[in-house]
Amino acid sequence: MKRLLLIPAALLSLIACNNADPQLGKASIDQVLKAMTLEEKAHFVIGMGMAGSDGNSAVVGATQDIVPGAAGTTYPIPRLGIPSIVLADGPAGLRINPTRPDDPNTYYCTHFPIGTLLSSTWNQELVESVGTAMGEEVHEYGADVYLAPALNIHRHPLNGRNFEYYSEDPVVAGKTAAAYVRGVQKNDVGTSVKHFAYNNQETNRTGNNAVISPRAQREIYLKGFEITVKEADPWTIMSSYNKINGTYTSQSKDLITTVLRDEWGFKGLVMTDWFGGDNGAEQMAAGNDMLQPGTALQYEQIMNAIQDGSLTEAQLDICVKRCLELVARSPKAKGYAYSNKPDLKAHATVTRQSALEGMVLLENKGVLPLKDVKNVAVFGCTSYDFIAGGTGSGNVNRAYTVSLLDGLKNAGFQVDESKKDAVLKHIADEEAAFKATLGDNSLAAFYPVPRPSELQPTAAELTASARANDVAIITFGRNSGEFFDRTSADFHLNAGERKLLESVTKAFHAAGKKVVVVLNIGGVIETASWKNIPDAVLLAWQAGQEGGNSVTDILTGVESPSGKLPMTFPVNLMDAASSRNFPIDATNEVYFMNRRENTNEKDVDVTKYEEGIYVGYRWFDKQNMAVSYPFGFGLSYTSFEYSEPTVANDGKTVTATIRVKNTGSVAGKEAVQLYVSAPAGTLDKPVKELKAYGKTARLAPGESQMLTLSFPTSELASFDESKSAWVVDEGTYTFLFGASSRDIRCTATAQAAASELPAHRVLLMQ
Repeated sequence: MKRLLLIPAALLSLIACNNADPQLGKASIDQVLKAMTLEEKAHFVIGMGMAGSDGNSAVVGATQDIVPGAAGTTYPIPRLGIPSIVLADGPAGLRINPTRPDDPNTYYCTHFPIGTLLSSTWNQELVESVGTAMGEEVHEYGADVYLAPALNIHRHPLNGRNFEYYSEDPVVAGKTAAAYVRGVQKNDVGTSVKHFAYNNQETNRTGNNAVISPRAQREIYLKGFEITVKEADPWTIMSSYNKINGTYTSQSKDLITTVLRDEWGFKGLVMTDWFGGDNGAEQMAAGNDMLQPGTALQYEQIMNAIQDGSLTEAQLDICVKRCLELVARSPKAKGYAYSNKPDLKAHATVTRQSALEGMVLLENKGVLPLKDVKNVAVFGCTSYDFIAGGTGSGNVNRAYTVSLLDGLKNAGFQVDESKKDAVLKHIADEEAAFKATLGDNSLAAFYPVPRPSELQPTAAELTASARANDVAIITFGRNSGEFFDRTSADFHLNAGERKLLESVTKAFHAAGKKVVVVLNIGGVIETASWKNIPDAVLLAWQAGQEGGNSVTDILTGVESPSGKLPMTFPVNLMDAASSRNFPIDATNEVYFMNRRENTNEKDVDVTKYEEGIYVGYRWFDKQNMAVSYPFGFGLSYTSFEYSEPTVANDGKTVTATIRVKNTGSVAGKEAVQLYVSAPAGTLDKPVKELKAYGKTARLAPGESQMLTLSFPTSELASFDESKSAWVVDEGTYTFLFGASSRDIRCTATAQAAASELPAHRVLLMQ
C-alpha cells in the first residue's frame, strides 16, 4: 500500500509540468478532475501534515513555509497547476508567526476583541466591519482561508471555549457569525465556520459523545450554523471533534450531507478540525471533503476503502471536486501578490473602537462616567497585565497589549504606580513557577496560565491611597483558552480577590471615595454575592490589544456603554440546567489523537443533553428562577423610552417596528430585542424566544429612531420530532420588545396560520 509522502511544497514546485495536462484556472474543474490519478485524488483531499508532528500528536500553528505559523496547507499538484493554499487560525485575529528565520521583519497581527465581546455589541454592522479588517490581514499576509468564526452555543458557563463563541441563543450566534463571515470574505479570502457541531465542552473533546434530541439539535445547536450558511455563504465549514449520538460529526452523512447540503443548500467545502475523526474513508463518504492537517493513515484508509469497495471513486470525486473549487477561488490560485504589510495602525483603531460597544455596564451607583477625577489608584494584578484574549489556536501574535494602567495614563490621569514594579515581578514569578511544572509538553504553550494571586496592600497603604486618590479601580481577570474547561473555582472570586475587593472598598468608602470593578474575563463568573460592594462594575471582556484604552474610553464617557449580555449570569453555578450533566471539575486531560476507550463515564465520554431546548434564558424563564444578570442586560449612561410598537405578518415575513427615544442627558445607542411568545400548541414551548434584534444609531438626547426588526414567518416554527417537520401552530403570537429578556418595554400581537415544513428524516438523530 502506498503511503502519504509529505513532500515540501518548495520541492513540489520544481517538478516539471506536462504542457498537455489541463491546468487549474485555465481548464474546467471537471477537466482537471478527470486528469487526476487515483493516488493524486487521495493525496489531494488530505493536507500536507504538520511540521514537528508525526501524525500522532498535535502542534498547533505548525505548517509549511508559505506562511510560517499558519495552521495548515493543502496538497499541491504542480503538473495540473494546483497550488498549495494556506489555512490560518482565528477568530480574534490572524495567527501566524511574528518572526521568521533569516528575516529581520516582523509579521505582527492585530488582536481584535474576543467573540463574547463582539456578540455583546448586538451590532451586526460593527461586527462586519471588524471582519473586514481581519480579512484584510488574512489577504495581505498570504493566507487563503481563515479558520473562523466559531459559534457553538454557550450551553454551560464553564465551557473552556466560550470566549471564542458568541451566545447561549442561536439567533445571536448565527447573526453575529454571518456578519463576521461577510466582512472577512469581502477581501476575496474564505472563512471556515466552526465547529460543526455540538462542540460544547473541551473535556475529552475528541472522544465525547453528545447525546442530543432531534428538537434540541434543530432549534438550538444547529440553528446558528443554518443562519450563517443562508445569510453569508461561507467558503468552508469545519466539522467538530466530538460525536453526535455515537458517530463522529466528520463521519456523519446525516449531518454533513443531508442537513448541511440538502436542507440548507450549502455549496462549499467541509474540512475536519485538526486530526478530527478516526476514519478517512468514512469522512469522504459522509461528505467531509478535506482532512487536515493530513496523515499517512488517512491516505491508507481511503485507498484501502476504494480497493475493497466500501468507498467508490465517484464518492471520492465529489470531495475532490469541492477541494478543487476551493483552491481555484483562492488568492493563491489567482496569483495575488500579497504585500505582507496590512494596515495595522488602522486596524488598531478598529479594535479600540469596536470594543467600546461590547463592554457591558453591570452596576453603576453614579460613579461612572468619571468626572472631576485626576488621581486614580489601581488594584489587582490584571490592572497591570491586561488580558487581550485567549490561548490556543485563538491566540494572536500581536505587537503589544495596552494595560489598564497605561490606558488611564494615556487619557491624562495621574495613576498611583508605587506598586507597579512589585506587582509585575510577582506576576512574572508566579507565571514562571507554573510553566516550570509543565515539563516538555508540545501543548504547554497553550495551557491557560492561572491568574497570579493578588498582592494584598496593608491597612496603612490603603488609608494613604484613599487619601491621595480620587477613585479606586480594581481589575479581576480570568484567562481563557481551548483544550480545557474552566473549573468551579474559576467561576468564583477566590479568597484573595474577595479580600482585596472588601479591603479596598472599605478604605475608599471611609474616605468618601468610590470604587469601580473592571472584569477582564472571557466567560461568565459568579457576581451575585459581591456585585453590590463596589460602586460600579464594568464587564470589559477580553478586548484585544487596545483593551486598556477601550476600557478607559468607557470609564471616562468617551462613549456611553451600549453592550448587552449575550448570555445569562446565574446566581449559582448549579442553577444552569446543564450543570446536571456537564463535566464540572472532571479530570481535564487533553485527548487529541490517542482517544480513550468509551467507558460511558458520565459527562466525559458521554454527555446527555437532558435539558433539551432549555438552554440559558429559556431554562431560567421556564423555572421562573432569579438570576444575577439576565440575558440581554446592560446599563447605559443615558436612558431610552420604547413606544409605538407594531407587528405585521404577511405569511412570509414578520415585520415589527418600535420607536426608541433617548430620554437621558448624553448620546448613546440602544440594542432592542424582539422576543416571541407562542400560543399553546402541540409542543411544549419556551416562555419566550428571541427572534430578531437591532441597534439604534447614536441618538442625541431627545432624539428618536424608528427601528424595524424582521424575520421569516417560518421562524415561528418548532421542530416536531414525531413528524420530522417544522410546525407553526395557528393562533395569536405575542411579540415582546425588550431591553433585556426580563425588561420588556412594549408588546404587540399578530396572527399566524398553521403550517408544516417537512425536514429530512435524519436517522442518526432519531
